[in-house]
Amino acid sequence: MGQDSRGRIILLPDEAGGVEMVAKFFRALGDPTRLRLLEFLLHDEHTVGECVAHVGLAQGRVSTHLACLADCGYVTARRDGRRTFYTATDPRVADLILQARSLAADNAAALAACIRITPSPEDGTR
Repeated sequence: MGQDSRGRIILLPDEAGGVEMVAKFFRALGDPTRLRLLEFLLHDEHTVGECVAHVGLAQGRVSTHLACLADCGYVTARRDGRRTFYTATDPRVADLILQARSLAADNAAALAACIRITPSPEDGTR
């Protein structure tokens, strides 16, 4: 990481975890369902059934999203008998989500007008 002449932080592509990895980091969070699940799991651990009730989707879809979050290191799973409990792995994600919500609110008009980024079919808006 470096800084430009104005003191702004810039990511250098040749650094470990450079721009490509950061983009992948945000793609994992770019799905509304995964974001809802992650926010839910930041507060406490929950079973798949509780996650299903929270987001209102079929268990198979929720399990797929939880698997993605687990594969990316955002959540961990703990088995207890026949049930699996999920929890967020890094509390720093909560701060990131709060900042993202604030930025999104500040830029709501521009984001709403942006035609290059479209909502996913899953959230029912497209």
